[in-house]
Amino acid sequence: MTDAKPIITFHGHGCTQLTKGDVSIIIDPFLNDNPQAKVTAAEVKADYILVTHGHFDHCADVCEIANNNRAMIIATYETANQVACDCPDPVIDTLGFGAKKAYDFGFVRVTPAWHGSGVAGALPSGFVVNFFGSVIYFAGDTGLFSDMKLLGELEDIDYAVLPIGGYFTMGPEDAALAANFVRAKGVFPVHYNTWPPIEQDVNAFKQLVEAQFNIPVYALAPGESKEL
Repeated sequence: MTDAKPIITFHGHGCTQLTKGDVSIIIDPFLNDNPQAKVTAAEVKADYILVTHGHFDHCADVCEIANNNRAMIIATYETANQVACDCPDPVIDTLGFGAKKAYDFGFVRVTPAWHGSGVAGALPSGFVVNFFGSVIYFAGDTGLFSDMKLLGELEDIDYAVLPIGGYFTMGPEDAALAANFVRAKGVFPVHYNTWPPIEQDVNAFKQLVEAQFNIPVYALAPGESKEL
C-alpha cells in the first residue's frame, strides 16, 4: 500500500469511486448509458462494488465490473442478489441495516434511505464508509430525514456525498440541512443535471451550504477527482 492519500472520483449522476493505491470501491455503478460519464464499465478497476438500491441508474453496470475484476458486491440481501442475478459467479456480501463490517480498507456501515428500492421486498440504503481513515457518508437516493442526525453521532463523518437534484431525491435546500445533520466537514453533490427533471445550479448549492453552515462544497465535474 502506498502512502498516497485516498481519492474520490465523480463519474457523473450518482456514481462515485474511492481509490487508494491498488484498492478501489465503486459506488452505484452507472457508466455505459450515463450521459455524464467519461469512462465505460470496461475501463473501471475496482475491488468492491457498493449498491444502494436496484434502480437502473445505480446498478446498471454491476455485473460487467464484477465479472471483469472479481469484485465483491456489497448491498442488502435482496438488492445484492437481484443486481447480481446476471453475473455468472458473483462474490456477494449481504449486510442488513445497522450492520457495520470491517474490510481491508476500513469498514462499511449500512444506513437507511427514503426512496424506492427497485427490488421487490427490498429497502433502499446508504453507506458510511471508512476508507483508510477517511469517513464518507454516501446517502444514495434519499429525501431528508431527521435520523441523519444519528449518523453524525455514530460516526465522525469527514465527507457527505449527497443528491441535490430534487424530483427523485432531496433538492439543494434539504441537502444543505442533511450536510449539517450528519456534521460533515465537506460535501460532494451528486445526482443532478443528468436529465432535465433534476437540473440544478450547483454553484448556488455551494454558496448556500458554505454561507449557512460553513461547510465546504466540492462540486466535481464528471471524471474529476479530489484527494481526501
